[in-house]
Amino acid sequence: MVLPKCRYITVVFFAFVVLLINNGVEAFHKVYPHLQSVSTISVSRQHRTAYHFQPPKNWINDPNGPMYYNGIYHLFYQYNPKGSVWGNIVWAHSISKDLINWRTLEPALYPSKPFDKFGCWSGSATIVPGKGPVILYTGVVDDKQTQVQCYAVPEDLNDPLLRKWVKPDKFNPILVANKGVNGSAFRDPTTAWWSKDGHWKILVGSRRKRRGIAYLYRSKDFMTWVQAKHPIHSKGETGMWECPDFYPVLVNGNQGLETSEGGNHVKHVFKNSLDMTRFDYYTVGTYFEDKDRYVPDNTSVDGWGGLRYDYGNFYASKSFFDPSKNRRILWGWANESDTKEDDVRKGWAGIQAIPRTVWLDSTGRQLVQWPVEELNNLRGKEVNMNSQKLQKGDYVEVKGITAAQADVEVTFSFASLDKAETYDPKWVNAQDLCAQKGSKLQGGVGPFGLLTLASQNLEEFTPVFFRIFKGPVKHVVLLCSDATSSSLKSNMYKPSFAGFVDVDLATNKKLSLRSLIDHSVVESFGEGGKTNILSRVYPQLAVANQGHLFVFNNGTEPISVENLKAWSMKPADIK
Repeated sequence: MVLPKCRYITVVFFAFVVLLINNGVEAFHKVYPHLQSVSTISVSRQHRTAYHFQPPKNWINDPNGPMYYNGIYHLFYQYNPKGSVWGNIVWAHSISKDLINWRTLEPALYPSKPFDKFGCWSGSATIVPGKGPVILYTGVVDDKQTQVQCYAVPEDLNDPLLRKWVKPDKFNPILVANKGVNGSAFRDPTTAWWSKDGHWKILVGSRRKRRGIAYLYRSKDFMTWVQAKHPIHSKGETGMWECPDFYPVLVNGNQGLETSEGGNHVKHVFKNSLDMTRFDYYTVGTYFEDKDRYVPDNTSVDGWGGLRYDYGNFYASKSFFDPSKNRRILWGWANESDTKEDDVRKGWAGIQAIPRTVWLDSTGRQLVQWPVEELNNLRGKEVNMNSQKLQKGDYVEVKGITAAQADVEVTFSFASLDKAETYDPKWVNAQDLCAQKGSKLQGGVGPFGLLTLASQNLEEFTPVFFRIFKGPVKHVVLLCSDATSSSLKSNMYKPSFAGFVDVDLATNKKLSLRSLIDHSVVESFGEGGKTNILSRVYPQLAVANQGHLFVFNNGTEPISVENLKAWSMKPADIK
């Protein structure tokens, strides 16, 4: 469960200063009483997305318990039915046949029992053989935010849509915090997996002082749970672990695996959403089932400097296995970057990122993500650009599509890396480097890429671009999505999101980029989905048919747009 956050704040934490770069942070619920009574009367269409998931109005946050059951995709999510700021949270419920077009049903869960009187917070769904789907979620029992874990089941398994859910009094709550566990930081149970020792197992996120923790629980019947003697994993100086996720991935291949899969042919992914930074971090490692221990591989940092699903506005993610296509699918929430007063005025806040297929990269060091293939069904008119040379300072418009509602795939190539700037080993923070260099500062090889949601005369634009540096061993590739120039409007969060791309340019002097542009969203996938960045932006000029798309180069090395395809995107049917 994501606790709502202030927008801009600097926190002194663990003896160093961290500039919080995804809407700030508070360690408690941020309730806006003066805004709770403001009902949503009208909804502004400006900046609303056309093909990303969002309800017709009001606030949403975490995706909860996504699953595929009897031919239907189910998405549950945290939702305020009474307004566009956080509060009055229920588990909203939508269904789909294709992950893109959605129909909203009545809420699945809302506070109604002593064990969730003060809130039905995030959780997961598990399909239990012989029982069907079971939701595990966090209930809040009092105004001190004491958290317990609860379960709910469909009222009628014969209902193909699973419209109504019940919370049986028997066994609920199924978990309370034992002595030594912080009961106000004890939430977000994972999807369960079945172990060969004859137990179901789940994780619950927590913290002990500054140490992030994932507690492990075992059950033989899915109702009576016992805490393991030790957490499956913990890490100092990371703070509260929200929305943990734990699942297997194939060592070789891009097919997904059911959550209970194990063996030498798999690695495991452990993800947590760090409350203090508002990003989703993950490691790839080994799950020792006999000891119930997870040990990350020594290929990335286990903590704040580690791998992320997305280096932009993407949080509280949740994955699930889709047996219909043997794939693992990842959902993530993207909050707004304007003010809460703006959210009230426009009548809505929050979207879900496009669902992504996720698998282990061939190097074994990281994950790869790509938009689900069903999204391609929304592609309309196509335009192409091939062998377009870009000299230093060139900007070439991609014409003929609805640039504010588009899907773009492009491959850039360059003949030489000799002009690449020298990489400073002090540049360990990609976002700081992006802010320092930007798209306007001339480089050697780069910056080059796309100018999305651009006004005609470039008073506004959101550049998504590469910049290449000469490193001590190999070239360092930076991918940026820089919102600094995205809007003429002030008083909003306009960060320079960025991540490094793990790619070897020695034998292949090419880089690929895909950007999904959707009015107030630019969701980008670098080098086939190795590095991904979602930005929320709010242009004042580059809206609707006044939005433009350009390719550009601001480096001294000429760049070739080897192949660009861009499509106008039809709106999804979300109702």
